[in-house]
Amino acid sequence: MHLFEVKTGSRECLVDITSRVQQAVAASGVASGVCTVYVPHTTAGVTINENADPDVCRDLLAFLGELVPRSWRFLHGEGNSDAHVKASLLGASAQIPVEGGRLTLGTWQGIFFAEFDGPRTRRVQVSMVRS
Repeated sequence: MHLFEVKTGSRECLVDITSRVQQAVAASGVASGVCTVYVPHTTAGVTINENADPDVCRDLLAFLGELVPRSWRFLHGEGNSDAHVKASLLGASAQIPVEGGRLTLGTWQGIFFAEFDGPRTRRVQVSMVRS
C-alpha cells in the first residue's frame, strides 16, 4: 500500500490526484491489475471525472451545494453534516484497471480527492492487486 497526504485550502474543493496515484502505481511495479484509491475520512471522498475543463469541478461542487445545503436541518451537532452526506454520495474509494504499468483512465478522466470539510491535511491510500 502507498500512502500520501493532500492539503486542502478551502472548505470544499476537488484536488486532481491523478499523477500522484500514477506514481504509486509505477512504484508498485504492478504491470497489470487493479488500483484502488481509498480515502479514510467521513467528510471527504474520491471521484473520477473530467480533468480537462475546470468548470466541471466547479459545476459538481455547486450542484452538490444545492443538492445538500449546509443550512438544512441536520441533527448532527458538529455543523458538518452536509460534508458527511456529500462524501457518502461520492464514496470513499475508486478502482481503476492498470495495464502496462499505467492507469487505464479515459482520455478526459482524472482522479479527484473531494474535500467537503476543510481546509485540512488528509490521507489517500493506494493499493494494487496483480492480475
